[in-house]
Amino acid sequence: MPYNPGIHHRRSIRLTGYDYASLGAYFITICTRDRICWFGEVVDGEMRLNELGQVVANAWQWLAIQHPYIELDEWIVMPNHFHGILVITDTPRRGGSRTAPTPDIAPQPLDTTPQPPDDRTKVKPLGRLIGAFKTVSTKQINQIRQTPGTPIWQRNYYEHIIRDENRLQQIRQYIVNNPNSWQQESSAGVQTLSRQNHATGRCVPPAH
Repeated sequence: MPYNPGIHHRRSIRLTGYDYASLGAYFITICTRDRICWFGEVVDGEMRLNELGQVVANAWQWLAIQHPYIELDEWIVMPNHFHGILVITDTPRRGGSRTAPTPDIAPQPLDTTPQPPDDRTKVKPLGRLIGAFKTVSTKQINQIRQTPGTPIWQRNYYEHIIRDENRLQQIRQYIVNNPNSWQQESSAGVQTLSRQNHATGRCVPPAH
């Protein structure tokens, strides 16, 4: 899918002085390292998760369980990237997901250790939350593959502060349409990336 400067922002050009632990909705995109397609495939316009993709789905949902001030809106695991809307609220609760991917396999338990109760309600900056998601999913994936220490995700990620309902609806639709966009690009033979290293239909198969 073409790079959209209205949606994707590099972590390195994040707003100066903005409090990323403040209340609000954030659109997150995280790509795999070297664009490797670890997480499944798109078939007939639908994302079909493999075992590793289900780990990523579980880890995203774990964030809302681990941190009760988080709510999850639209999200999707794609073959080599992840899109999700994360909402930081002022009312601690058990989070949930607005939309979950089709579970092609049984969910795998996450190897995580709950934080102390006092720490669970302390709002953490967005970067720490995304870091926890990447760490938990990477650890579980490497346990399954028996490849300890192998990087799964790119170091950086993209974020966009969602400031109004219209923008929220646009981004929700962008996420919902991702599998169709992916398949269209793959069929068209898209083989290039912009300098921004954005999420794309180009896919590098995992090494076996």
